Amino acid sequence: MLCPGKVTKAISYAASWRWNMARAAVPTPLESMMRLKAVLACTSLLAGTFIALSQPAAHAAPTRYEAETSPAVCTGTIDSNHSGYSGSGFCNGNNATGAYAQFTVNAGAAGTATLGVRFANGTTSARTADLVVNGSTVQSVSFEATGAWNTWVTKTLTVSVNSGSNTIRLNPTTSNGLPNIDYLDFEAGGTPPPPPPGGIIGWATQGGGTTGGAAGSTVTVSTFADFRTQAQAAGARTILVNGMLSGSGTVEISANKTIRGVGANSGISGTTLNIEDMSPANVIIQNMNIRGVPGNDAIQIENATHAWIDHNTLSSTIESDPDYYDGMLDITHGADYITVSWNVFRNHWKNSLVGHSDSNAGEDRGHLRVTYHHNWFDRTFERNPRVRFGETVHVFNNYYSNINHNTSSYAIASVMDAGLLVEANVFENVQQACWSASGYADSDPGRLVARNNSLTNSGPCEINGSVAAIPYGYTAENVGAVKSSVTAGAGAGKL
Repeated sequence: MLCPGKVTKAISYAASWRWNMARAAVPTPLESMMRLKAVLACTSLLAGTFIALSQPAAHAAPTRYEAETSPAVCTGTIDSNHSGYSGSGFCNGNNATGAYAQFTVNAGAAGTATLGVRFANGTTSARTADLVVNGSTVQSVSFEATGAWNTWVTKTLTVSVNSGSNTIRLNPTTSNGLPNIDYLDFEAGGTPPPPPPGGIIGWATQGGGTTGGAAGSTVTVSTFADFRTQAQAAGARTILVNGMLSGSGTVEISANKTIRGVGANSGISGTTLNIEDMSPANVIIQNMNIRGVPGNDAIQIENATHAWIDHNTLSSTIESDPDYYDGMLDITHGADYITVSWNVFRNHWKNSLVGHSDSNAGEDRGHLRVTYHHNWFDRTFERNPRVRFGETVHVFNNYYSNINHNTSSYAIASVMDAGLLVEANVFENVQQACWSASGYADSDPGRLVARNNSLTNSGPCEINGSVAAIPYGYTAENVGAVKSSVTAGAGAGKL
């Protein structure tokens, strides 16, 4: 075999060999290796050196799970009346919120996985679904109209999975049901997503900081009566809540408390957690599942300072009456130095109010300083937050999804001369991202500065005026990474 005249030809051939091998081109592996060795030998003679060529990185192909093949489950029928599908058919789910498509997949190790959902949606509007992994809702998915029932497209999603068997379920969130589902491509690999930052940042670090019950003893409670006793007792302590505890009425949390759920499934339902008339309150609520309370707030912070609400999952049900529940997390009557971080808020109308009325300027001006960061607001149709008088309320790196129940739905409102900095948030399917210059309802306009936000299928983030500078140190995450970091890291069980 003649040697090529230049080393560059050897390098060029080697690159070509790697490309052909990756694509399973005509030369057999043995032939290609023999040619490559000859070229390398000639190259070494010509250049006096040996060029080491890296092999292509190993990369497993995705595993395909057909919707019509057990153990996949289709709540509906397996049909074949629209062309272009893979296998022997596709899942045509019933048009109901309870009609799901589920796949059972296997991962060699815990970590991240890439899902490719092939679907067709011949209607003119998107169909939405919750993506449920191993029984926990991890994100909301919008399956856009594809133009025809025989036009198939693939939506790519990223989730965290356990080692071994995992269930991947698509639960429709409206009575329109799912699109037609052809298959799920599953590709495991990579490393688990980095844990979310565990340290406190934002307004709760100011004015002396917020430490909760760190200076006291630790107690574990497994009944609602014990929880109430410990939460209302004087003195610093960390209260570990073991299990879902159901009660009623209001629990008046006393100063210097950390309330933290054990594991991913502990929390409180049926009661209002009240932090009131304390300066500082110095209360931390963390890693809890908290349910909406009919007629009342789930968490209420009134005339109290220094609270950190972190890594909780707060959820209700969407009722026909917007006032069936009150707020999920309301911060009122001059409350101050609050951070709300890494929480999931889901299925609630009037979610988080900052400043309770248009006539309370005397108490509220100069206070109501709140930071919201890395929270997931999903189907929370108002007040995420709605702010009166507070300045500067800092709203950054949050993910807003499916806030579009009707034309009155919105994410953020700055009213009554409040000052908000809305920074590097992601809005998807949000009727109106922000109100400010227009005011909202009967409330006068507020001020709002918006920067580096991402809006998809969403109404604008209205801006107005200027706001005071943020006094604490922080680094806003690049908006392109916000959705994935929030969906992976927010909520109970993610600490």
